[in-house]
Amino acid sequence: MLNFNTLALNPIAFNLGPIEVHWYGIIIASGVILAVYLAVSEGKKRGINPDDIYDMILWALPAALICARLYYVIFQWGYYRDNPGEIIKIWDGGIAIYGSLIGAMIVVIWFCRKRFIPVWLMLDVAAPTVILAQSIGRWGNFMNQEAFGKVTTLHYLQGLHLPAFIISQMNIGGAYRQPTFLYESIWSLLGFCVLITLRHNPQLFKQGEVFLSYVMWYSFGRFFIEGMRTDSLMLLNLRVSQILSVILFFGAVGLIWYRRRNQDNPWYLDGTNLRNKTTPTKEKYNV
Repeated sequence: MLNFNTLALNPIAFNLGPIEVHWYGIIIASGVILAVYLAVSEGKKRGINPDDIYDMILWALPAALICARLYYVIFQWGYYRDNPGEIIKIWDGGIAIYGSLIGAMIVVIWFCRKRFIPVWLMLDVAAPTVILAQSIGRWGNFMNQEAFGKVTTLHYLQGLHLPAFIISQMNIGGAYRQPTFLYESIWSLLGFCVLITLRHNPQLFKQGEVFLSYVMWYSFGRFFIEGMRTDSLMLLNLRVSQILSVILFFGAVGLIWYRRRNQDNPWYLDGTNLRNKTTPTKEKYNV
């Protein structure tokens, strides 16, 4: 007989002297490293210099982390106003994926314009790897016992055929919770598989459409999963992530329609011939 009432998993992986190294950080970092590796591999095939990707990451990661935390703090300002010392404690959780995506995208646009790299192409290369990193990162929430859903029953969780360690970890505050972290992790992983399977089909994606498909996929799933959660950031009694998901989904659909109708954009598989150019021009490559 399995015991589902064991103690929660320790969120601290190990100690380096007085420094506590959290599983949350290890898992997030693992997702980022894998994402960078895959982006570099795909970028080479599309004519993007690996050094450009590495340089971009050096700017994008800090921006993503800062914006993810700022996004969370802004919508929880009632708490952080009275506890300003807690603002920097990101190792305890409290970062928002949408905030990180906004920060990273701003950097990508700025960086690509500076290096004369097609912005849409860079976003296309990065998008599948980002959603994979998101899938992995949700297990950091699992270790911290956060991003969970409404109260449910042990029978329901057993009916999902989940491993015992997941069921035990979903016993939070004396009640079993919906494993919404898992739902989103699986949804993101499926999105990764779909994107990497389809993006190499000739004449399927114009440049920018792999990224916009990622936006549509993630925001569609996030809308419904967010509705199950109990820790949503709120604005005027509405869930912020649901509002943003609706805006992003229909915005991406509209952009694909507009660009197909009004622009003659290259195919994703056309990539760029930057590697064959010594003096690329802004007009040619700044898509």
